[in-house]
Amino acid sequence: MSADWNTKYGTRRVRHDPPTLDEAIFAAVGITDDQEQQAEIAAALMGMPLDVVQVEVKKQARTNSRITATRVIAGEQGAQRSVVVERRVVRRFGNDKRTGT
Repeated sequence: MSADWNTKYGTRRVRHDPPTLDEAIFAAVGITDDQEQQAEIAAALMGMPLDVVQVEVKKQARTNSRITATRVIAGEQGAQRSVVVERRVVRRFGNDKRTGT
């Protein structure tokens, strides 16, 4: 789907591609952990019926449950320990006392 826009530099064509169902479900998983809410969000993004999206959400939940954030590292004498890897967001503000900006 595309639309034409008239600008002072001439006609510009803007392309609009709606998200795929997989992309919509991926976005919904990032928002909430509840599968029912994920299906509602993805259905709203796609404009699809809720029952069709619920089936796909359940399919992806089964495949995503196998992926975990823990890694097994062999320690001394063959002992194993679990390490959880988490992403930490560092926020920086405009006025930093160390740099003086």
